[in-house]
Amino acid sequence: MHLELEGVSYGVDGTRILSDVSLAVEPGEVVTIIGPSGAGKTTLLRLASLFERPTDGAVRSDGTDPWSLPRDERLTLRRRIGVVFQQASLFATSVARNVDAGRRIRRPWSSRVRDFAERLASRWIHGSPTVDDRTLEALELVGLREEWDRAASSLSGGEAQRVSFARALAPRPDLLVLDEPTSDLDPRNTAILERAIERARGHDHGVLLATHDMHQAERISDRVAFLLEGELIEVGSPERVFDTPRDERTARFVRGDLLYDENELLA
Repeated sequence: MHLELEGVSYGVDGTRILSDVSLAVEPGEVVTIIGPSGAGKTTLLRLASLFERPTDGAVRSDGTDPWSLPRDERLTLRRRIGVVFQQASLFATSVARNVDAGRRIRRPWSSRVRDFAERLASRWIHGSPTVDDRTLEALELVGLREEWDRAASSLSGGEAQRVSFARALAPRPDLLVLDEPTSDLDPRNTAILERAIERARGHDHGVLLATHDMHQAERISDRVAFLLEGELIEVGSPERVFDTPRDERTARFVRGDLLYDENELLA
């Protein structure tokens, strides 16, 4: 999927959150959004994943504006996008069932009923449920293949986030949208998810990622986009954005300087 945001703006109750943002994500490319809290990163991701409609401008998927389509066709496009949020949100069931959830909701009801009947038959004949190969493949990517039958409630926070990532991967989406997926993780779990992102890129998935971790952005990005107060300040390779930024605001942010409104600070 080629995703393009073209002159996108978004506001709520007269408050402008994003202003005239243009950004594209190609298949097999990792684009990372950086910027301070409140810059509009999460809103941008919600627009890209078709959860919100832009106030102005257009979001295009392979050249098509999904919001110009009937609801069912737009839903079909949305289902080609896998989303991982900052906090893992798992169902009170097994790891495998959580990973398979994303695929189940994409199937027609007739297929869901047939799968349910097959699982019941498997449990009755073999005494244990079967696990789909694609579910196991997704768990393999996050290092949890052998944990497929564990209760999700028994997982650590890092393991739960890895299961969330596997759930987004299992339907083999064209685009992954990741909202600070490693912000609360230890270095080991962070490294595992970064490796999974690299593998997803290798399978030609596009990845749009928001992060506060500048080192992470340098490690895994093809391009970095700096967002400030709802405006896209600049976009470029990690080397250019971090080493030779073209805008002084980017340079200050990369250096770790505070970005603030002096009048607001004095007030």
